[in-house]
Amino acid sequence: MRLSWNVAGAFVVGGAVSLALVAFVYPGTLGAGAASTSHDTVIAQTQWGPLTESDRDFVVKVRAAGLWEYPVGQMGLQKGTSKAVVVASQHLVDGHSALDTTCRKIAPMLNITLPNVASPQQQGFVFTLTADNGEQFDTDFANILRMTHGSIFNTVAKIRSTTKNTLVRALADQANDTVLDHITVMEKTGLVDFEQTLAKQTAPPTLPASDVTPPPPAFGQPTVVLAPPPRATSTPVDIDAISTGGAAPGSVLPTG
Repeated sequence: MRLSWNVAGAFVVGGAVSLALVAFVYPGTLGAGAASTSHDTVIAQTQWGPLTESDRDFVVKVRAAGLWEYPVGQMGLQKGTSKAVVVASQHLVDGHSALDTTCRKIAPMLNITLPNVASPQQQGFVFTLTADNGEQFDTDFANILRMTHGSIFNTVAKIRSTTKNTLVRALADQANDTVLDHITVMEKTGLVDFEQTLAKQTAPPTLPASDVTPPPPAFGQPTVVLAPPPRATSTPVDIDAISTGGAAPGSVLPTG
């Protein structure tokens, strides 16, 4: 297994160096005016409850996650050499297409600008996996994705337990289920190096904002859509029902 950490804290995998792991980070300035000093600051009062900087950044983080994990899942369907990696890839495509649908639904309702491109750090992960082949792809795939999902898991829980916004809470419910599912399928590959993975996700190095920030979309650029697979099993949250009071937060669209 070619998996190591250099002295600067960069992630070294498959013989290539990508940016260090700080999953789904996005600045508080996107989609709003001046950044405040506290992510608990309410930036808007909406009919679904107050929206804080943390709430807004969480929606953007979920969107940014899909912008690199969805194509990596598609890559794994083609390059994975084990059944477990192929199954994990199917879960990535399926789960992030459903999360993306929810993000794209609630973002305009909450006046949140979504990126169309992942951050340079996240694009570095894609670059590493693009260069990999064979068993090295399987190993790097499982470890990179296990680390990124492990890093965001506590963030999802914090948003779910603190947000006062019904729409953000519903997205957090969906994200919690999806992230846990993706952690599980990565572990089932049998390729995860837990010692290094857990150490890195609990003490990630600090990166400059430019490395962990997905760029805002160009003015007038259509929103990128992460299309669900033909036999999707994950479903987006039924935001219409929640927003009109017809269903409890966390309800999902019927699969049939």
